[in-house]
Formats: sequence, C-alpha cells, structure tokens
Amino acid sequence: MSGTTGEAAVARGRDLVSLFHPDAASFGSLGLAAPESVPEAARQLLDHRSHMTVAMERWHGPVRLRVVDRGEDSAGRYAREILLLAADGRVVQHGIVRIDLRRLAAEIAAAIRGESIPLGRILIDAGLLRDVHDVALLEIHPGPHLRRLFGTGTMTHGRVATIDLDGVPAVELLEIIASGSLSSPGGGAA
Repeated sequence: MSGTTGEAAVARGRDLVSLFHPDAASFGSLGLAAPESVPEAARQLLDHRSHMTVAMERWHGPVRLRVVDRGEDSAGRYAREILLLAADGRVVQHGIVRIDLRRLAAEIAAAIRGESIPLGRILIDAGLLRDVHDVALLEIHPGPHLRRLFGTGTMTHGRVATIDLDGVPAVELLEIIASGSLSSPGGGAA
C-alpha cells in the first residue's frame, strides 16, 4: 500500500517535526522503512489509505486526544502535535499534522481548533470527500522528547501521508505508533 518512497517521504516527516522541534535530534530520527521490514501488527495500523483514528480505534477501542502543542501561520495553516490515548490513559499514538483550514467550513475548522476530537473523527463525521495518499512507512528512533511522551525509547514505526479534501491537498500527517502500544491491545486485534 505504501506510495511515496525515498528521501522525499523522510523529508516530509522532518518538515512536520521542524514545526515544533527545530532541534530534530531532541525529537528523534526518522528513516524510510520498507513495508516488509515492519512487524505485521504495526503494518496493519500504518500501511493503508484510511484515517489512523479508525485504525487505532479498531486496535485499542475509543481513543482520546491530547494536544501537546499547536500553532497557526499567516497563511491559515493550523498545526498541532498530539497524542492519542487509550481508555486506560496509555499513549498509543503520537502525531504532527498541518491543516489548511481555508479548505474547511468554519464549523469544521472550529471543531479542529477546539482540540477535543481526533482529526480523523471530525473529517469522517463531517462527511467530507477525503483521500489519504502518498503514504510512506517510517522507522522512528525516539529522542528525548518522544521518550518522555512514550515513557520508553524503543524503536517504533510511523507513517507520513497527505489527505486531499474534495480533491485538493489540505492535510499533511506524521503519525507514530507509541513504543510498546501493540503488545497489549485494549480493543482487540486490528
């Protein structure tokens, strides 16, 4: 399923990391991962053209959003660094997203800025025509920032992707599975 390959995919991830972490080493290192090198459970969660919110809910049950940081540029692009938490409070996913809010209705943009509902759930519930593409799998070696958020420094996997809304690129994503979150699913297997 992975679409984008090579240094372009890694550069997309690094660009998103730089929004909140100018010192990339404090965040961690990103490298391209061949789909066959990614463990099956992680690959099921990452290597698809659907929203990670849906994949995480299938594996862990309902997830909650916690915003770590946020920002907005003068062009109307809103960015946030987030964690998704399982019902028991465990961190199951880290993400950085940049969204062109000009592509969204005011009420949808307000829901995103409200920071209480995961982005995928907002877009799905709004019934927007969306296409997740340019998916590339990554190997992540956590730096101090991710180790603090995950509670561990174990290597993990993630993905970069783009979401088109009504045929126009509007969302850039870096999504990382929390180290150790696949060993004890709360909602069942993917």
